[in-house]
Amino acid sequence: MGVNLSSILIKHETSLSENSGSIVSVDAYNIIYQFLSSIRGDDGEPLKDSNGNITSHLSGIFYRTANMLENNIKPVYVFDGKPFYLKSETLRERSLIKEKNAMKLEEAIANKDEEKIKSLSSRINYITDDIVEESKKLLNLMGLPYVQAPSEGEAQASYMTLKGDVNAVVSQDYDCLLFGARRILRNFTIYGKRRISGTSRTVNVTPEIIDLKENLDNLGITRDQLIYIGILTGTDFNPGIKGIGAKTALSLIKKYNDIYNVLKVKNISIENLDEIIRFFNEPPHTDYNIKFNEPDFDGIMDFLCSKHNFSESRVKETLEKISRNYKRDHQSSLDKFF
Repeated sequence: MGVNLSSILIKHETSLSENSGSIVSVDAYNIIYQFLSSIRGDDGEPLKDSNGNITSHLSGIFYRTANMLENNIKPVYVFDGKPFYLKSETLRERSLIKEKNAMKLEEAIANKDEEKIKSLSSRINYITDDIVEESKKLLNLMGLPYVQAPSEGEAQASYMTLKGDVNAVVSQDYDCLLFGARRILRNFTIYGKRRISGTSRTVNVTPEIIDLKENLDNLGITRDQLIYIGILTGTDFNPGIKGIGAKTALSLIKKYNDIYNVLKVKNISIENLDEIIRFFNEPPHTDYNIKFNEPDFDGIMDFLCSKHNFSESRVKETLEKISRNYKRDHQSSLDKFF
């Protein structure tokens, strides 16, 4: 969910190959939700192993991350910590939406409406502790670092771009811009044809890059003013002002300069405003050490194939591609590649 700034932003189509040589922070929860929603069987159910354990997230992390590595893009996954307390209402609303969809799903199953079953199933996803721990285990086996954020994952991932340790954040959420991410890469792990929710129609989805400085310069505003615009339209920490979208919020901020003047003129208030602004400007973050290690090929085979019933031939094929990529770069060992 998060803030919707799409209508006022400049976005450029990009590709994995155009970002070769980059290190990127990955908003892990955001991307894992994508994997759980989109990587499913023909019946609309998430992928599962023979014991009934969901494996869509592992499939996404392994194969989509391998695509990044093949293109010489090094990902650092960032996992959410404790949510900011003002996010509780958003989390409650999301929970209610899932409950309503679950009820609709039961009705669709009773009516044997296959299209609705597929559509509703993809909207009911939960990231459990097991999913998080298995995701981290696979990343370790792949030799990839991850960071455990103290609070919001996208805030930590954005902070890493501000420090200059990564080139961009891989996330679907525009919130990253409010947290100061220098660049966002959207549709970077899920691209190609995507089915429109609730229909049988598909759309072609391509990766895109959004540059914070380019957009601030184009809009003629500061990052603080972008935060004001986000708050007026609504964030995970406040519902926004009814009837105000991104374009209207931009117009108001440019006319009245800051959110306080806008609220005064409109004779309205936003609860916890100062605290929300401060959180976007100074979110909790942690120190980290980015170190890429040699993948444990045998460990990956055992974890994915022996434990979770992945296709041995497909896993081996993917590992061979990664290995060939290392050799192609004329490195004498996997360690030197990283």
